[in-house]
Amino acid sequence: MTNKEANRGMCSVHPGAKIGEGVKIGDFSVIHDDVEIGDGTEIASNVVIFPKSRIGKNVKIFPGAVVGAIPQDLKFHGEETYAYIGDGTTLRECVTVNRGTAAKGETRVGKNCLLMAYTHIAHDCRIGDNVIISNACQLGGEVQVDDRAVIGGGSLIHQFCHLGKNIMLQGGALVNKDIPPFVKAAREPISYVGLNTIGLHRNGYSSEQISIISEVYRILYLSDLNVTNAVAQILKTLPQSDLRDEIVDFVTHSDRGIIRSAV
Repeated sequence: MTNKEANRGMCSVHPGAKIGEGVKIGDFSVIHDDVEIGDGTEIASNVVIFPKSRIGKNVKIFPGAVVGAIPQDLKFHGEETYAYIGDGTTLRECVTVNRGTAAKGETRVGKNCLLMAYTHIAHDCRIGDNVIISNACQLGGEVQVDDRAVIGGGSLIHQFCHLGKNIMLQGGALVNKDIPPFVKAAREPISYVGLNTIGLHRNGYSSEQISIISEVYRILYLSDLNVTNAVAQILKTLPQSDLRDEIVDFVTHSDRGIIRSAV
């Protein structure tokens, strides 16, 4: 669809915006200058897409959503930064995704994600592919969420936290520590409560792979060792594997420290 065709409705599309083929834009939506929208994307009514936004193909954006507004960060001074939404992602009603700051230069939401209503993605967040973020979650600046994570509704994620892939986070969680991959996190304070076994099976992990993951977390969380000694024990006693090393790498590079165990 050309910009001229888009403006025949009740929406407003800046001539400097690049609109792909087959894009639908609802009434009263506003598409600013320096915006790119990929083929087949559907934008409902009353959506605002600010400059420096890059929207992929076949994205669905529901009423009231705002993409690419400047960061809610007093350190932002108008630098050129971006907001990216990956192909096939859905932003439900009133989702907000802010641009990046000088810290990372961009906020990025991956492919085939579902961000449910009233979710906020702050500046410089990195959201992986196939992530589900349930209603009214609030992510602070520079949060990283890895592929296939599932975040329960109403959760608050402190800035700089890292949530590993294939995690399951309970609704209403207050997260101020990193959550390593493949686990379930719940309770207050937020804690390790076991493996995300159902999610692992759904995503094609074999029983053998899940057994490896289980052994790593048995030592890390159930051995009464501190994190440093538990990691040393894991490396000493468990055979080398990609899964073992992936978890160890996450733990040893955690800036905020990982959640502790409730079991």
